[in-house]
Amino acid sequence: MANRFDPRMTATQGAAPVAGESVAFDAGLRSYMLSVYNYMASGVLLTGIVAMLFARSGAAEAILGGPGLLKYVIMLAPLAFVMVLSFGINRLSTGTAQLLFWAFATVMGLSMASIFLVYTGTSIALTFFATSAAFLSLSLYGYTTKRDLSGFGTFLIMGVVGLIVASLLNLWFQSPVMQLAISAIGVLIFAGLTAYDTQRIKSMYAYVAGTDMVGKTVIMGALSLYLDFVNMFTFLLSFLGSRD
Repeated sequence: MANRFDPRMTATQGAAPVAGESVAFDAGLRSYMLSVYNYMASGVLLTGIVAMLFARSGAAEAILGGPGLLKYVIMLAPLAFVMVLSFGINRLSTGTAQLLFWAFATVMGLSMASIFLVYTGTSIALTFFATSAAFLSLSLYGYTTKRDLSGFGTFLIMGVVGLIVASLLNLWFQSPVMQLAISAIGVLIFAGLTAYDTQRIKSMYAYVAGTDMVGKTVIMGALSLYLDFVNMFTFLLSFLGSRD
């Protein structure tokens, strides 16, 4: 039944769904996507609140602005949570996956508090709203388009790897021009990933509908869109933000 409802399948690739089943599937899909967006938006909100409070407390400047092991623990902790969720999701319960997602959003907030030490509050707010508008448009496109975006996935992931390599190299070269190029390309790559991931997450419902994997798939979908949003915001802020 899962393949029959795959939104990327044509009428010649499987039997037509019964009307009642199709209505139930569409209702389930809407509920599933709404849950993904709710988790994603709540995670972004939690990250923003934690980042702002941590920065205003003065602790962020003391910890993130100076030497010390704790600084690197805070910076690398989000990556550890992403790896645990990505590679261990099949062994985790839905409740544990949810707790790990909220913990990830919290430590990500601690890590992102540094932007409040570098950029003005006004530029952060303006960039956030610009990113939100772009994200909504791109995600809506990914959800509604009939075009199969799966072919872009490998290209975009390769682009992310290239960005990581270029960013590491620029730690050595410290080139403002190179940093500007990295930021511009980063915005484009994560804009593309927003549309691609939305379509992928939507398509996944056909395979998990009616199984105990739905809750876990919601969390992983929310995590993907969260990362797309935060990375697009960060790259956009790096060349549009006004520094203190």
